[in-house]
Amino acid sequence: MGVQETKAACQDAFAELASLACIHDPYPFMRWLREHDPVHRAASGLFLLSRHADICWALEATGDAFRGPAPGELARYFPRAATSLSLNLLASTIAMKDPPTHTRLRRLVSRHFTMGQIENLRPSIARIVAARLDGMAPALERGEAVDLHREFALALSMLVFAELFGMPQDDMFGLAAGIRTILEGLNPHASDPQLAAADAVSARVQAYFAGLIQHRRTDPRHDIVSMLVSAHDGDAETLSDAELIGMLWGMLLGGFTTTAATIDHAVLAMLAYPEQRHWLQGDAVGVKAFVEEVLRRDAAAMFSATPRIAQHDIELGGVVIPKNADVRLLIAAGNRDPDAFADPDRFDPARFYGTSPGMSTDGKIMLTFGHGIHFCLGAQLARVELAESLPRIQARFPRLALAKQPTREPSGFLRTFRALPVRLHAQGG
Repeated sequence: MGVQETKAACQDAFAELASLACIHDPYPFMRWLREHDPVHRAASGLFLLSRHADICWALEATGDAFRGPAPGELARYFPRAATSLSLNLLASTIAMKDPPTHTRLRRLVSRHFTMGQIENLRPSIARIVAARLDGMAPALERGEAVDLHREFALALSMLVFAELFGMPQDDMFGLAAGIRTILEGLNPHASDPQLAAADAVSARVQAYFAGLIQHRRTDPRHDIVSMLVSAHDGDAETLSDAELIGMLWGMLLGGFTTTAATIDHAVLAMLAYPEQRHWLQGDAVGVKAFVEEVLRRDAAAMFSATPRIAQHDIELGGVVIPKNADVRLLIAAGNRDPDAFADPDRFDPARFYGTSPGMSTDGKIMLTFGHGIHFCLGAQLARVELAESLPRIQARFPRLALAKQPTREPSGFLRTFRALPVRLHAQGG
């Protein structure tokens, strides 16, 4: 269904986002939804918010207007939860918890994701970036096409996670191969076979992390897993193994796939807007501005995966969201709301020059990493990966160009890639 046909009615925005037209370019439909049906009720009964102000309000209202599903009611919102390992692991993640449980879990894990500790990873990230670019250079210099998604964006994200978790690279590559299967199984409209496939992969991930936790308990190192399994001086409680497995499973799902897609989108922005490359050739403030604009303009996850349950009837935009309704947030639409970002389809890093991370010069919040108590723990890690990658790509391959159009994954949830073929322009080309 095209945008013109959609204007008559939209029965299910989630289904529309999975259409071929939206996989190619979802933003015309998102614009229509934001303007004509900003508090959308899908055929399944799920609600979808698409205006920036409404999304910000919903994120800030966690614990007041909204909550996560309680363990005893999980099957109400996930009817297949009784038999699905993936859905039960999702329910165990910090994103699904409310205070005080959320507060305890966030406190226990966030100390290991401080800006200073992520900055300590910067030399390792820079080393991995240089090695991946070295690996691409010979083929590019011979005039061959190289899949930047596979050879750089995805590989970098996986290798950084391997370093963070203290995992052998081969183990990380093995686990990473099934992450998309899990993510698609967690889509609200996933089929039974998709969810069964997700559960099979989740079982392998769960078993691997259970073994890794035991190894790190007896042989601690300087990685995040060792830190999380160690005793926390002064803490009344520590993470249980089940909580830690859910935490690691969630980090794996929420981390490298979306970071790789953002690197891909950043490279496409470099190629599409060469007049904006100067942001990558100056100081760190300019690089930061470029990175933030990529994150705003092309969010890898279209909408929030976790439900927010209405605590009471909520009237929003003339629509009543009933108590106990499941509400999702169309992050990508909020990031392109003209009421928040002027001329929102334009790529303009100046919006974020000299500001705090995630905040525009007009004081508007970039929503890609969330907001409020559920703000993404891995946001700073993703930013460092992007900041270390983009100036080096620009400096090493200033003549980089598309070899052919990129291939996207057929997903209504994740705006990610299968391939991003690039080559070098001929001298003078």
